[in-house]
Amino acid sequence: MFEEFIIRDRLFKEENMFNRVLKFSENENLEQTKKALYFMRDSHNGQFRKRSKYTKTRIQYISHPLMMACHAHALGINEDNILASILLHDVCEDTHVTVEELPFCDEVKEIVGLLTFEYREGLTKKECQDIYYKNIKKNKKACLVKVLDRCNNVSTMASSFEDKKMQEYILETEEYIFPLIDELKFNYEEYYDTVFIVKYHILSVIESIKCILASKN
Repeated sequence: MFEEFIIRDRLFKEENMFNRVLKFSENENLEQTKKALYFMRDSHNGQFRKRSKYTKTRIQYISHPLMMACHAHALGINEDNILASILLHDVCEDTHVTVEELPFCDEVKEIVGLLTFEYREGLTKKECQDIYYKNIKKNKKACLVKVLDRCNNVSTMASSFEDKKMQEYILETEEYIFPLIDELKFNYEEYYDTVFIVKYHILSVIESIKCILASKN
C-alpha cells in the first residue's frame, strides 16, 4: 500500500524568484530585464495559474514567467532581451496590453509579438497553430523562449490538467515543440547545451505521464 504523499502547492515561492531575478538583473546591468520584471508583475496582477487538482492554494500567474527566467539564467542564458522577453511573453496574450504599447526595445517587442498566439478569422485552431509555430521558428530567440515556456508548463500539467488535456498537450509538444528544439540544436551552436537539458526535462516528464495514462486504459 502506498503512503499518502504531501503534494507541494508550488515549486518555488514567487517572492524568492522575484528577488533572484531582481538581483541578477541589477548585478549584470540587465536594464530591459529589470524593467520587464516590474512591468510583468503589474500587468498580471490579480491573475492566477490554473488551479491544482490536489491543493486549494491559488498560485499567482507571475510564478510562471518568474520560474522561466530563473531557469533560463541558471542555464547560462544572460542576454538582456531574451530574459526580458521571457518575463513578458504572456503579457499581450493575457492582458489588455498590445505589443505596440510595450515600453521596451524593438527586439523585445518583436519576440513577444511572435509568442502571442491569436486566432485568425476563417481559420481553424490547427491552422492558426501552424502559422504561429512557423513564425516562431524563424526567430531563434523566440524559439528559445517558447521551448522554455513549454518546459515549465509540462512540469506542472499533471497537477492541473485532466487526462484528455494532458494527452492533447503531449501531442502538441511532440508536433510543434520538438521541431523548435531541433531548429536550435542543429542551427544555433550557442544553445546546444541548453536545449539538450531542456529537451531531457520535457521528454522525461511527458514519457512518465504517458506511462501513467497508459496504465489507466
